[in-house]
Amino acid sequence: MSHIVEIKTQVRDPMAIRTACRRIDAPEPVHGTARLFSGSKTGWLVQLSGWRYPLVCDTASGKIEYDNFEGHWGEPVQLDRFLQAYAVERAKLEARKAGHSVSETALTDGSIKLTVQVGGAA
Repeated sequence: MSHIVEIKTQVRDPMAIRTACRRIDAPEPVHGTARLFSGSKTGWLVQLSGWRYPLVCDTASGKIEYDNFEGHWGEPVQLDRFLQAYAVERAKLEARKAGHSVSETALTDGSIKLTVQVGGAA
């Protein structure tokens, strides 16, 4: 029985992956092949703090594959932090690409509020 977990979140932007890693103080992602517990996967490799195996982000499919053995080989909260950081950074990149300015506010519950000002670049 495999311990590989697949989630449906679409992670397709290498630049947002890089900026998300910086945001959570993870090492710079590299494109390559990682050996997980029961197989190899190729994509952008993200090493989360305390995780035995990296996340593998396949930007062509948008899939993230990983093996944390139900939390024994990595705290799920680290994955949550990465996904939140990716979503924030991707939204900021898209807003700025469209010529809008973006401001960000950390909320007390751990969520992040983005405010997009249409018409002004930041």
